[in-house]
Amino acid sequence: MTTPRFAIAIPMLNEADAVPLLLGGCVAAVEPLGTFEICVTDDGSTDGTGAALEAFGAAHPVANLTIITHPTPAGQSAAVHAAVRAARAPIIATLDGDGQNPPEELPKLLQALLDGPPSLGLVAGQRVKRDDPLHKRLASRAANTIRGILLKDGTRDTGCGLKAYRRDAYLALPYFNHMHRYLPALFQRDGWDIAHVDVTHRPRVSGASKYTNLGRAIVGVSDLFGVAWLIRRKRKVQLTDTVISRPEDR
Repeated sequence: MTTPRFAIAIPMLNEADAVPLLLGGCVAAVEPLGTFEICVTDDGSTDGTGAALEAFGAAHPVANLTIITHPTPAGQSAAVHAAVRAARAPIIATLDGDGQNPPEELPKLLQALLDGPPSLGLVAGQRVKRDDPLHKRLASRAANTIRGILLKDGTRDTGCGLKAYRRDAYLALPYFNHMHRYLPALFQRDGWDIAHVDVTHRPRVSGASKYTNLGRAIVGVSDLFGVAWLIRRKRKVQLTDTVISRPEDR
């Protein structure tokens, strides 16, 4: 089987109604760019998301859909990580499973990564004109400001689900819960360059948010200081090592 050029990794939890429109949009957006696959993690859904995914895959073989199932919810980072591990393509693009990240933005991210230098590991989307309640936007702005001061990753909107990155670079990152919120800083920690692309945002059409402002704040404090510690402890190394001699060469 030919290795696809791109993989779209999507985490989903109780998003059955969003499946046809979201995955159909992904196919339409990415198909002109070359071979691709879609890898979706059903993170313990109880609303029939798994059945909706199976139905879409059967009706749209061009999607090359791989479905990963968690028996109980493991969280967004675990769901994304599982989808990336299941992917075969060397280039990954991600978006949230709730439909608020427009799939038509995917080519913009993928092309930026392909056109960039070999040192570019991540292209992160940054939402403009967010279609979220005011309290959610204010909380996100405050969190991003504090994070930027501590991590100095130059990222205005780390919570945007739209991203494109090199699969091997992502899988080499230290894995922990909620790592998806710190990918720019983690890629920089490993010596990769990052880039940012403005993307649009749309309202949720079905389902309900899995997060609250208080919940984000509680886990965010410990995660933020943990990531800051990881960055301080990281030794500066080059992205690649050169093997100059092996036993069989002597």
